[in-house]
Amino acid sequence: MRTIIIHIPAHWTAAAIVVASTLLVARAGDTASHDYSIAVDAALDRLVVQARFAVPVRKISARSRDAEQFTHDVRDCDTGKRLGTRGRRLVVTGPGLRCLSYVFELRNAARTEDLNRRLVADNIVVSPALWLWRPGIADGPEIQVRFTLPDTVAVSVPWPRLPNADHAYRLTASPRSGSALAVFGDFSSRIVSVAGAEINVTLLRTASELDPDEISEWIRDTANNIALAYGRFPNPYARVVLIPVGGGSWGGNSPVPFGRVVRDGGETIELLINEQRPVADYYGEWEPTHEFSHLMLPYLRRSQRWVSEGYATYYQNLLLARAGRYSETEAWQKLYSGLERGRESAPGLSPNEAAAGDERSTRMKIYWSGVALALMADVELRRRSDGSESLDTVLDKLQTCCLPSERAWSGRELFRQLDAMLDEPLFMDLYRKYADTAGFPDARPLLRQLGVIAEDGSVRVSDAAELAAIRRQITAAKALTAAGAADR
Repeated sequence: MRTIIIHIPAHWTAAAIVVASTLLVARAGDTASHDYSIAVDAALDRLVVQARFAVPVRKISARSRDAEQFTHDVRDCDTGKRLGTRGRRLVVTGPGLRCLSYVFELRNAARTEDLNRRLVADNIVVSPALWLWRPGIADGPEIQVRFTLPDTVAVSVPWPRLPNADHAYRLTASPRSGSALAVFGDFSSRIVSVAGAEINVTLLRTASELDPDEISEWIRDTANNIALAYGRFPNPYARVVLIPVGGGSWGGNSPVPFGRVVRDGGETIELLINEQRPVADYYGEWEPTHEFSHLMLPYLRRSQRWVSEGYATYYQNLLLARAGRYSETEAWQKLYSGLERGRESAPGLSPNEAAAGDERSTRMKIYWSGVALALMADVELRRRSDGSESLDTVLDKLQTCCLPSERAWSGRELFRQLDAMLDEPLFMDLYRKYADTAGFPDARPLLRQLGVIAEDGSVRVSDAAELAAIRRQITAAKALTAAGAADR
């Protein structure tokens, strides 16, 4: 039998000792995974972490350089020997560790995050980049994390849940496009079922209370908009973190002033929502549909973000039209106006050069170059297949084969993969023609063929145009069937 020596800090309460003693037990026969047990105290002051490794490990690190200042009492919990840290790395000598324990000062770390100043005292946010010291994922055993929580505390993390287990999660490799949020405390957490997926909706608490039921229905509606592309939500497990804010520097009076997708351990959509506006005002806002649309592509390297931003911008307009939030003319007006802004932006740069530079001066080119290519591809696929192929059907195949992806892709990799799903290639021809060419992919002739007629900046649609039928297909209203598939 393996003996475990547990060091208990003198300032701990009896209750904390009981929790820690319960967790810090070796599971001698378990060699399938690195198993983490994390106890959260009711005051949200600290985490007590114990890791039992499937095999001896020598390389253990935290992602954030600030992790060291909040991590204490780091020990080999088999021997009780203290271990040192050096920056983001744990100092491990000899053959490696089989058991690691440490204490993380959760509330002190939370004070460094501006977001926590807006939240009520009983829920706080700290990224796992700060509190999880671990081996790498790619080349070793799976990492599983189990939380022990007081009755008054919940946890929301970006990782997929383990089946048939409470508060247990499996870490997965990911592109690490940012640092995901972990939420501890008393907050609203709901599982929202949508077409082919379950979305974990986490609503943080502030002084103004929003109705979690109303918020969940809005998220369901937005996620169902995305399913209007090819009949299902692109990730069977995703997380949405909703951060209520007021006006001012947090985004003015917009109902949903900001959003982003973070692909760190899983895919999390973070949205700022204006708590001073009724939930009814959130419907039809383009920001959530834009962010959700990003999940239809893998994470693209920053130098090709014009592709991912463009595709998400293209779909935000199409999907809101298909859902009935925009009229056909309104959707094409938004696309036309945006393409004009893109055409006028940084005319001396190619899309790749714009994405590699200062976004403040090239933002419109970055967002709308990709829209132009998405429109060109969508129209050509529909034209040459008499409507049986489209950008929707190709992205459907991409989701089946490749998403969610554990790594970052280049624009060339993405377009080659899309071409591999076609009998006749298309996407790499567009990439070679426009990605490194100064100027802007001019979609004006194509818009006229579609019957999108612009006069003094205002758009009208004409059914007499050569490709008017394709235009109508692209933005035609759709509904999800009872089985969750979009009517085509």
